[in-house]
Amino acid sequence: MKSYTTNYTNTLIEAAEDCPVFRSQVPPEKKEKTLANLQYEQLIKSPYQYSSDDLIFECYAIKNEISKNEKENEREKFFSKGQPCLRCSPLAKKYGFGFHHNTEGKVALIAIESEEYQTLLNDPSIAKTKAMRSKRK
Repeated sequence: MKSYTTNYTNTLIEAAEDCPVFRSQVPPEKKEKTLANLQYEQLIKSPYQYSSDDLIFECYAIKNEISKNEKENEREKFFSKGQPCLRCSPLAKKYGFGFHHNTEGKVALIAIESEEYQTLLNDPSIAKTKAMRSKRK
């Protein structure tokens, strides 16, 4: 079975061009946790602990109540089809965050107004790619 990946290494996924905010915002809590809430919580408490694949699958597993003993099998099925990467995340499209993938491919959430974001943006050794736009031009 073919396996797809959403992982990047040594890359900054910049906030989308049409991101409506100029300072990062915590995604608002709703009755049920949104994908943005889940990704935010995982990355705020554990920066550079997850690869993109780990994060995306973990959030999928939480939302779909996948038990620990089902995870391995479900993960294989999940990545047997292409999955949207973090360039599609509402955190980068709507809430003013970038994602930094280090040289090991582990990811951290970076607020767009932070010094760290500017440093990463100006570092020529780090690849840059923008998050997907919310609207077509």
